[in-house]
Amino acid sequence: QVRLVESGGGLVQAGGSLRLSCAASGRTFSTYDMGWFRQAPGKEREFVAAIRWSGGTTYYADSVKGRFTISRDNAKNTVSLQMNSLKAEDMAVYYCALARNVGLSLLIRSSYDYWGQGTQVTVSS
Repeated sequence: QVRLVESGGGLVQAGGSLRLSCAASGRTFSTYDMGWFRQAPGKEREFVAAIRWSGGTTYYADSVKGRFTISRDNAKNTVSLQMNSLKAEDMAVYYCALARNVGLSLLIRSSYDYWGQGTQVTVSS
């Protein structure tokens, strides 16, 4: 069983930055692909960013490209999301997710097997 715990959410002004972190339990974290999704009130959970197990390949939603950066530290079992130039439309609950089967499309929710409980990001304008 894998447990994912997000942290780093909070309140930030538009144009500001936040760094989200996700800590994963388990000794085989380095073999799994990871992703971040978000869900705003009344909307579907949507893909934000993902990173392959090696850290060599990353993916971003068009809406965050150039502003967000995903990274991972396999030695610490963590994946992070650096969010810069935040906008009101970035406000949502952010979820970390883990995909056990590597090689799948990381842009879709069904590729992921484990999810964290989420962390709220609030952007004030």
